[in-house]
Amino acid sequence: MADVAETEAATSPEVPVEDHFASLWERIADAIPDADAVVQGSVRRSWGDLEARASQLAGALAAAGLTEGSKVALFLYNAPAYIESFFAALKVRAVPVNVNYRYLDEELHYLLDNADAEAVVFHSSLGDRVAAVRDRLPQVRLWLAVDDGPADTGADHGGEAYEDVLAAATPAPRIQRSEHDLTLLYTGGTTGMPKGVMGEVGNGVRAGLAGLGPLIGMAAATSATAVEAASRLVAEDAQLGSIVPCPLMHGTGMGIGCTPTMSLGGKIVLLEGRGFDPAEVWALAAQERVTGVTVVGDVFARPMLRALEAMETAGDDLDLASLKLIASAGAMFSTEVKDGLCERLSAVVIADLMAASEGAMGQSIHHRGASSTTGRFAVGAQTKVFDEEDEEVTPGSGVVGRVAVAGGIPLGYYKDPEKTAATFREVDGVRYSFPGDWATVEPDGTITLLGRGSQVVNTGGEKVFAEEVEEVVKTHAAVDDCLVIGLPDETFGNRVVAVVSLREPVTDVVLIAHTKERLASFKAPKQVVVVDRVPRAANGKADYKTAKRLAEEG
Repeated sequence: MADVAETEAATSPEVPVEDHFASLWERIADAIPDADAVVQGSVRRSWGDLEARASQLAGALAAAGLTEGSKVALFLYNAPAYIESFFAALKVRAVPVNVNYRYLDEELHYLLDNADAEAVVFHSSLGDRVAAVRDRLPQVRLWLAVDDGPADTGADHGGEAYEDVLAAATPAPRIQRSEHDLTLLYTGGTTGMPKGVMGEVGNGVRAGLAGLGPLIGMAAATSATAVEAASRLVAEDAQLGSIVPCPLMHGTGMGIGCTPTMSLGGKIVLLEGRGFDPAEVWALAAQERVTGVTVVGDVFARPMLRALEAMETAGDDLDLASLKLIASAGAMFSTEVKDGLCERLSAVVIADLMAASEGAMGQSIHHRGASSTTGRFAVGAQTKVFDEEDEEVTPGSGVVGRVAVAGGIPLGYYKDPEKTAATFREVDGVRYSFPGDWATVEPDGTITLLGRGSQVVNTGGEKVFAEEVEEVVKTHAAVDDCLVIGLPDETFGNRVVAVVSLREPVTDVVLIAHTKERLASFKAPKQVVVVDRVPRAANGKADYKTAKRLAEEG
């Protein structure tokens, strides 16, 4: 009887519309069941299919004893199963937890143990890593193996077959949920072990719906208006679509690429292969008539621009008229790359978002005829820059301060009160998140991002922000990519070192001189180390630890 009552309450018109992804997506599936929801290669799931499969998986989670607040770890590559599992966890008010598919045994054990995971959904090709840790994780009630085809590694991961479990499960009933249900996003960061950033589902729903519409020429939506908007778009053969080539297991992929589009009844298009293929992105954009593409700065956008240039040279003529938005977060997005994309995609708006797992701080909008400056962002009233005495930085003063954001920010770090107190704290009675970014405030109130404090090089008594130097080095035509680190130096304490990959040969003297023409001389690299490929994570974020090792070896 309780299940019936819960279902009736969730569908009764007297019950307020919930700011909750699961509740919203259920209503969207009811309204547009035959519209595409997830596409990857030959797999094409409709909204009706997605909702039904997520309900079956939710039933299996509930049958295993998972309930409100239980953690469901997603140790998966980009695949429909990732989105199904995310949806299913939210259906039973459990918490989906992202797990980096590059993690090896000890990293994997740490995260699953730290998150208190009670269920793990993993690709079978990762089974050897699961086999190495599962005996040390007695709290995990359910291991589900998604068959992804590669040959068996020989390890006995002991997981149940995902499709078999779905087929045997009784679909979970729809229930009433709360906008305060927990979200948990693990961020690898640049120092220490990964931290679980705790937020509330409702904040994610509201931010995604309010932000996406205006960027693509629509009114901002709410949970109360989103279903009608989704139905109208499908009826007009104008369903939204988003290609997400970056990993879903990172905040940019799921939080910017997927959930906002899905919350307006759109479809998510995933690359078929595991590697990033920029030509495949453009082919899919034309084939699926997508509205948007989500990237992580230059590491994705620069190869995409080169692919467009190659297509142009070859006379290929893909129909990209439906494309309206390229959204980016998590890494610097250079002005020259934005200009090149907008020159070839005249109707596209580029939204460069200054965001971290700990909060969204600002954005830079770029389109044909309206250029923007690399690393400069417009911010709202709830984003401030404070100096080291917690005084707000005066616009135009040139003072360097820490960026802080209030309103709808995370609750803190999971099981880490010390780091929570350091990152989320009050200034003048207002609770702010300080994600770690440093910036100056321009006379017009925009901010110029300098980079993360964790990547400051202290050289000769001066602070040099790595990202500021990286962006200048990358403006040289011969440079493909660059990371900047500090190495010990007898004279300066630390010296600035550029680790670069090149498109064509160039001397370190030329690159250093190029930087000195654009920045104060103390910021210029004193050493240049050339590598075949600048080290980055799968999502495009900088791997400074490996860059430093390469520089030391070089």
